[in-house]
Amino acid sequence: MTNTIFVLGLGAGELGQLSLNMYNKIKSLPLLYVRTYDHPIISDLEKEGIRIHSFDSIYEQNDSFQAVYDEIVEILCDRAKESDLYYAVPGHPLVAEKTVQMLLEKRTDGLKVVIEGGSSFIDPMLTALEIDPIEGFQILDATSFQVKELQLEQHMIICQVYDQFVASDVKLSLMERLPDDYEVFVVTAAGTSIQEIKKVPLYELDHGMNVNNLTTLYIPPVKDEQLLYSQFYMLRKVIADLRGPNGCPWDKEQTHQSLKPYLLEEAYEVIEAIDEEDDDHLVEELGDVLLQVMLHAQIGEDEGWFSIDDIIKSITAKMIRRHPHVFGNVTANTAEDVVKNWDAIKKQEAKSEDDSILQSIPGSLPGLMLAYKLQKKAAKVGFDWTDVEPIWGKVYEEIEELKQEIAEKSPQERISKEFGDLLFALVNLGRFYGVEPEVAISETNSKFKKRFQYIEREVKRKGLKMENLPLEQLDQYWEEAKMKEGKGD
Repeated sequence: MTNTIFVLGLGAGELGQLSLNMYNKIKSLPLLYVRTYDHPIISDLEKEGIRIHSFDSIYEQNDSFQAVYDEIVEILCDRAKESDLYYAVPGHPLVAEKTVQMLLEKRTDGLKVVIEGGSSFIDPMLTALEIDPIEGFQILDATSFQVKELQLEQHMIICQVYDQFVASDVKLSLMERLPDDYEVFVVTAAGTSIQEIKKVPLYELDHGMNVNNLTTLYIPPVKDEQLLYSQFYMLRKVIADLRGPNGCPWDKEQTHQSLKPYLLEEAYEVIEAIDEEDDDHLVEELGDVLLQVMLHAQIGEDEGWFSIDDIIKSITAKMIRRHPHVFGNVTANTAEDVVKNWDAIKKQEAKSEDDSILQSIPGSLPGLMLAYKLQKKAAKVGFDWTDVEPIWGKVYEEIEELKQEIAEKSPQERISKEFGDLLFALVNLGRFYGVEPEVAISETNSKFKKRFQYIEREVKRKGLKMENLPLEQLDQYWEEAKMKEGKGD
């Protein structure tokens, strides 16, 4: 025999809001299980002789809502093995009722779950607030929502704000995205004779409020566009407008090719901000890099080839695919294991087994970085020295060859070739010692810039001109700059 759990909705508030059919059904029951006794009509039903069994004691015995829900569902399923039973929840069973969703997932050949209506709190809320959900509407659970889920440009209703602790958590979360004085509405017992609507600034949300299990929070749509600047869709709209019919002439003329130097420049400025350990500067420069990505994405969308959605989908899929130790069943206990897995997966993804292992390295990389990556990739298949002495020997060899070409007054292209060979050998030497050449030269450039600017300041402070001073005097200022760096000045 298949037994059934009948799930009944108790409506949004008062007994008079129950349909006559639901009221008569409940009155005829020998026993009614309820998730919580804390609902206005429960006491009225008891007064009419209806036997009630609530699960409130389970809330007191557990530290998490999930544990509470698990236990309630387990009890209901066990008792349904003996006979049909009736389980009532506030509002509508399919609106903000986790236990009901869990029961539906438990359905088997030996257990049926039947939903039997009830009015939710949503209609009374919309009526009380006089809002139309067609304008954009979001409903969230106060006990589990995340800030990233918020759609600030829509009507937002946050339910289950049932005590001061939950109200405080909601307030702190909302204040990450909204001003402290943003006006919100606390609605209690919507649609009942004791309905109360109170408008308060966000920072007062948990101050002296009469919060209970019939309390819901309403956040009006944000109209001030500046408050939406952190929303990704706003950035996307701005870039689309810049390249739109009434946009910026410069932005509208840009192509993938024309933007190439800007992407390189912005990437190097990010590195500079990292080296400066300046978070505000880093935020600005990372934003400039993101701008370049968005411009390329918009060009792709304008031309009908791809959009930012394709870019995000591609990189998300790649990260999941190449991290099976996080998103799959592969084990990787060290960073070296991760790199090994990454390379193996990348090799499997290659278009052809005949492709060179160097083919995946972009030829447009800066020279020192390209040399480093070529050497590193070749080393993975054994094309590398096993100790450093031969590398030092190669550096000295390349220095002598360069000196010889210069002494023989060889053509510039031969001198350039030997100079390139020397740089390549130095990159190999640095790689052996764990030095990335682009990082190293960037740090040296930054150091040179700071010291040279110190010389400029000192010369100007003394009313002199650099071009009139001998190198020896300028070098003294250089040494002063070095000393100040050593002291932390």
